[in-house]
Amino acid sequence: MSSLMSNYGRFKISFAYGIGAKLYTSNNEAYLDFASGISVTNLGHNFKPLVDAISLQASKVMHTSNLYEIPMQEELADLISKNSFNGKVFFCNSGAEANEAAIKLARLYGNTVHHGKKYKIISMYNSFHGRTYATMGATAQEKIQKGFTPMPAYNQYIPFNDIEALKSAVSLNDTAAIMLELFQGEGGVMPVDIEFLKEVRRICDEKDILMIIDEVQTGYGRTGKLFAYQLFDVVPDIMTLSKSIASGVPMGAVVAVEKAASLFTPGTHGSTFGGNPLACAAALVVIKEMTKDGFLQSVKDKGALLKDYLNKNLPDTYRVKGEGLLIGVKTPYQPKDVAEACIKNHLLIITAGNNSVRLYPPLNISDEDLLKGAEIFVSTIKELGK
Repeated sequence: MSSLMSNYGRFKISFAYGIGAKLYTSNNEAYLDFASGISVTNLGHNFKPLVDAISLQASKVMHTSNLYEIPMQEELADLISKNSFNGKVFFCNSGAEANEAAIKLARLYGNTVHHGKKYKIISMYNSFHGRTYATMGATAQEKIQKGFTPMPAYNQYIPFNDIEALKSAVSLNDTAAIMLELFQGEGGVMPVDIEFLKEVRRICDEKDILMIIDEVQTGYGRTGKLFAYQLFDVVPDIMTLSKSIASGVPMGAVVAVEKAASLFTPGTHGSTFGGNPLACAAALVVIKEMTKDGFLQSVKDKGALLKDYLNKNLPDTYRVKGEGLLIGVKTPYQPKDVAEACIKNHLLIITAGNNSVRLYPPLNISDEDLLKGAEIFVSTIKELGK
């Protein structure tokens, strides 16, 4: 019997090594990886510049703590800031930690700038922001909160893309922040309506509410833009990042405009491991690779190729959603059944809510492997229908 706690419903398979878009078992059986560690290994497996940078840094120093200056952390923060909205950056270790920090910033803003009169955090039904207590409170899914209630009283939930519900929720002028994803990954890759997003921004500007966009899953090239908010003519006050920021090395980040970022002073928040030299070495390779000329355009092109194949070859009743290589497919089957059937055909995908599955191949996957994975997926769906 395993000594591990039983909080994961794992598939009965493990992997010994990976190369590019493929993972291999100890018996050298190859599986096309359209999961990417849940949008983490966006540069694929064994990406040589990343491996070399990690190995070199590990031979020097992996950790010193934030008691001391870390030059690579400064360089990385500058690159993230310049390639987004010129905010200040805080580094941590995961998406949940990034969202936790964003929530703390919002509460600080309400308690200092608005003297405690603004304290509510509005988030969306079917969202997912993490499993720490504060982020679980912002995650408006009963199945995630079950057994842990009551949630913090400052949480308020509204239906995604419902403008009237949004207006009603902020009517009491007690809202500190509105938190949302631009594509609800765990919710089935449901996209935000542009008019709803613009109304969120308008209301935040009018009422001095912080707009938090959770880019933990969508960030770092997945949608064909470095950050998904860049698909829209809307800029957040706070953006959270993680998953693919270091392509497999645990790392998270918060980017915030000055009026919010300035509230994090010594003693208000911190992280022992956040932004350590090893993580920064990896993350520098990732952002430099993804900002090379043509990289993001190639993601758009590959995404168009994948969506075109799926739309042409899946039944008309199936809905293909998403942007770039952030692809969701709604099917009539249980997501776990689809994922298990794909594994039997040597393809790895991700389950989601709303009877959907997610296809998240590495962003630098070859067109050949991309179409091969798409073919396996379609043939698997057809097998399930027999």
